[in-house]
Amino acid sequence: MDQSYELEMMRAWKMPSRDEVEQAILTTLFHHNGVVKEFHSKESVVDEIAEIFHLTKEQRTAQLQTFYHKENRVKYSGLWHRLLFRAADQLAKKELISRPSETLKLTEKREWMLKERGFEEAARLLSLSTGIASTLPVKTFEVQEEMAQLKSLSLPLEYNPQKIQKEVSLTPPRKIQLRRRGFRLAIIEAYDYRCAVCGLKLPSPNGLTWEVEAAHIVPFREKGKDDLWNGLALCRFHHWAFDAGWFTMDEKYQIFVAPSVSPIKEIGFCHGMDMLQNLRATTILYLPNNKNWFPHPNALKWHQKHVFARHNPSV
Repeated sequence: MDQSYELEMMRAWKMPSRDEVEQAILTTLFHHNGVVKEFHSKESVVDEIAEIFHLTKEQRTAQLQTFYHKENRVKYSGLWHRLLFRAADQLAKKELISRPSETLKLTEKREWMLKERGFEEAARLLSLSTGIASTLPVKTFEVQEEMAQLKSLSLPLEYNPQKIQKEVSLTPPRKIQLRRRGFRLAIIEAYDYRCAVCGLKLPSPNGLTWEVEAAHIVPFREKGKDDLWNGLALCRFHHWAFDAGWFTMDEKYQIFVAPSVSPIKEIGFCHGMDMLQNLRATTILYLPNNKNWFPHPNALKWHQKHVFARHNPSV
């Protein structure tokens, strides 16, 4: 297609510039947790980005004409879709996002996905600090690679849930951050967005975030590893109670509540329900469907000894 004709049509229809569309794609990807499907006409994201520029129906449906003289025919293509694709293609050339063909090899889904540089640029455009942005459930291509690596490993017989000092000192800070973000998202996905203790599965109204959190069994401050064998998906209440030592679980994944809870009658009640004592009726955790993603017995033993028993001397 003649580039001058395309630019002329862009001006005639008062379309946004490609740079503006590139920025809109980056921020939209960020708000969609890092991924959107291809820009087909039936995808809602096409209209979502158009709304950013307040495009009219006529602007969204304007057509470009391509003449094929040898075949004596005319091909029509959407002007807005063409602009979206060209902007996304340019972002991919800048290594800010991955193309659907590239993402397909990693996730088996044809999607545009943020790369780390695109994630950082989107955070800048949204005036978010890197620290705040890194806590959000936004995937990038590099984080997805970390997740794929975590999920590909088999549950080992021997396992130390704590990093050795040499491992900590030799790992680049950027690699540590990618690993931590990959750990959080991999844990939540492995447990199907469900709390391993109570089974709560609660999405936000827009369906993009979940109430459940990724919890370390051996805490990060104790050099706990960022892998599936040292993690659990827990709702916010049970995450706090687990870290505080109010309950633990054995190597068969059976839950045990601290005996110190019993004499404190007013602790753990919510609308008449005893949120801690009710765990006694829970036999085992809700676990992933892949045994290689189960928490390792060695990590659970560490929690029993260093967190649960420390607050319950009689155990």
